[in-house]
Amino acid sequence: MTIQYNTLPVFDKDFKKLKKKYNTLDKDFEIMKRSVIEVYHLKNIPTPAVVKIEGFCSDKYDSMKVRKFSCMAMKGKGSASGIRVIYVFEEGSYKVTFVEIYYKGNKENEDRERLREFLSSFDS
Repeated sequence: MTIQYNTLPVFDKDFKKLKKKYNTLDKDFEIMKRSVIEVYHLKNIPTPAVVKIEGFCSDKYDSMKVRKFSCMAMKGKGSASGIRVIYVFEEGSYKVTFVEIYYKGNKENEDRERLREFLSSFDS
């Protein structure tokens, strides 16, 4: 079983912006997919690195936030980098769509309106 990964265009824009500041982001992101998302969803191993976003889940999908993201460009921080990744996991198809990535120091919480807008496509 493998997970199919997709990104929204606004996510790509967020990522590009953060990558200018944190040059290891590409590599860090790939590691996070394997060590957090795949461990959680494919192997069903609970981890404090990822949490459900309450009020944004259904029987078809779960909206998730990666709270522990290791960024090598932030030396000495480990998984407490402050980078957050928001994604939606579709149960039946094992599909992950990345909705938002941000640095907690610039923005306290996820863009719930962006998430709501993306999820509206599931309900139609």
